[in-house]
Amino acid sequence: MIERVENPGKETINIARKFGELLSDRFKKDPNFYLFSPDETTSNRLDAVYEVESRAWALPTEDWDLPESKDGRIIELLSENALFATMVGALGNGNRAMMTSYESFFSVITSQLLQQLKFYVQLDAVPWRKPLPAVNLLSTSTCWRQDHNGFSHQSPALISTLLSVPSKKANCFFPIDDVSAEETFNRMLASENVVNLTTFDKNDLPRWIDSNHARFQFDNGGASIFSFASDENPEIVLTAAGDLATREMLAARELIKRDFPNLRLRFVGINALSYGKIGTVDKPLFKETFDAYFPVHCPIIASFHGYPDALRNILLNYLLPASAAEPRLEKLSVHGFEEVGSTTTPFEMLSLNHNSRFDLAADIARTANRPDLAEKYLNKIAENRDYARLFGKDKIVL
Repeated sequence: MIERVENPGKETINIARKFGELLSDRFKKDPNFYLFSPDETTSNRLDAVYEVESRAWALPTEDWDLPESKDGRIIELLSENALFATMVGALGNGNRAMMTSYESFFSVITSQLLQQLKFYVQLDAVPWRKPLPAVNLLSTSTCWRQDHNGFSHQSPALISTLLSVPSKKANCFFPIDDVSAEETFNRMLASENVVNLTTFDKNDLPRWIDSNHARFQFDNGGASIFSFASDENPEIVLTAAGDLATREMLAARELIKRDFPNLRLRFVGINALSYGKIGTVDKPLFKETFDAYFPVHCPIIASFHGYPDALRNILLNYLLPASAAEPRLEKLSVHGFEEVGSTTTPFEMLSLNHNSRFDLAADIARTANRPDLAEKYLNKIAENRDYARLFGKDKIVL
């Protein structure tokens, strides 16, 4: 438990390795817990699990093999379809489990997930059936950081799919640091009759919030104001859902405050989305709270991990209906993955999709009627792009 973060954004952590530690602890506490994974547990930085549990393996082993045994509870197979089907069998017996995969390949199980959502709906209609443990998915090696694999490994499509299903049986979580990751992990394992998709990057990122803040976000509709990054009586509200999206938006805020210190900004962090709502299916963000976080007179600039329309459509649910006097829809700008990718540097991936800190800062500057600053930030994008193409690495450290 982290009771206090003295300097938000200054300490570096690794969300994926935190999930590896949490999975290891769960293995030690629960003899009926299983992890289902393709052959990517190590590349996804979850390899702490091998320190406490072995892979299921019935054939002869070699000295150089990872820990393997016939009764191992780490089930590895390079077939998301087979893994998911096996995990559903384990859940049907009342066991808790999690499945991990590269983000772009999780969509392989889309049809199976949709059938599982239907099954959970039917369970609610049968009073004598006990609820089943949730389907818990850990999605990493995301679209924003594929320095070697490239465009084929860049797709957040499963997020959009789950957010589009009206059954209200799916949650999409976006932990921004190790503290929010721990709270997310605990909520996933405690939930029943839902599908939980948690998406996170596997590289080092800043720590932002303490444990009390992480709990508050979940208990109060999946969003909160970050006081360290917010001014009183804001003129523009910034928001983000996703670890890299949060980092870039808060970096954009820092840029604009350095050049335009009198501009009053508020940052609202989002850690969960569900069908048509911010927050989870059982604890959504109420309209009254949304209006308090996002005052009617304030333009909203958002950064999202996935496709922009997935978050935009949810925000529109809160913004509509808008009065003729306050056309709030004209004040909404959402950045996200635009299906533009390559094997390139981390900053180039962000800028190709107009979701880098400089793109976001330029949007804030335009909204604040400072075209001079917007031009300055756009020139920074070109400068960084030229540097990356010349030296094969980013000028700024991400």
